[in-house]
Amino acid sequence: MTQPRPDLEPTPGLSREEMEGMQRDIADAAVFEDDFEFDPAVLSSPLESAASGADPPTVVGVDQSFLTNDAGEQDRALSAVVAMRGGEVVERAHAITSLEIPYVPGLLAFREGRPILAALEELSVEPDLLLFDGSGRIHFREAGIATHVGVVRDVPSIGVAKSLLCGTSTEDTENLPEGSRVPIEADSRVEVSDGTLLGYAVQTRQYDSPNRHINPLYVSPGHRVGPETAADVVLALAAGYKLPEPVRLADAYATEAKPARED
Repeated sequence: MTQPRPDLEPTPGLSREEMEGMQRDIADAAVFEDDFEFDPAVLSSPLESAASGADPPTVVGVDQSFLTNDAGEQDRALSAVVAMRGGEVVERAHAITSLEIPYVPGLLAFREGRPILAALEELSVEPDLLLFDGSGRIHFREAGIATHVGVVRDVPSIGVAKSLLCGTSTEDTENLPEGSRVPIEADSRVEVSDGTLLGYAVQTRQYDSPNRHINPLYVSPGHRVGPETAADVVLALAAGYKLPEPVRLADAYATEAKPARED
């Protein structure tokens, strides 16, 4: 499968300044509004799809696990992708590649992007939408891993992060009721005007107890998806769990696909 923007593929051998410069180019190329052909209403419901007469889109969840060397150091990434259509798994694939740089906040795509692109190449189905365990526009340079890979592949994409990398919520996000969302706006750490809407804190699941609570997910557009639609999609695909189902299954597959011996 060809890459529409091979010039923007994450290259670990770049200097930090070069990587950050590429991320600015990624952000300039990204589209942070809806630009897709499928109806989001049919994403998780075969009945809605049948009633509308439309084929359900193929949604691919992406997640990572890591392999260690004899010294106990993480030296390879395993990228797992799970394709779903109408709520059913239609294909799974994974790829393993070496890790070229250590983890640096804000430069995740240069550490893990190559195995993701390799795993996507293993799929026989064409993704209509990519969901990442990681950030999209909620990023210092508006170019998280969901944005980076989404732009390289020119596929609509959404970032679903478990923690807030940057930006500020417009209200308290602790113990939010299930189904709610709180805007995340740019602050001084983001290279865009303060107050720009980057995404939402989305509460996909919550305990019915005053003594326990579940933290929200931080959902942002990656490419060709707007922030409101990104939040809608994640809520629609949560299926009773905190993570949207494609990402949850990719997370499980990333562990299952590990070799029996990591060598």
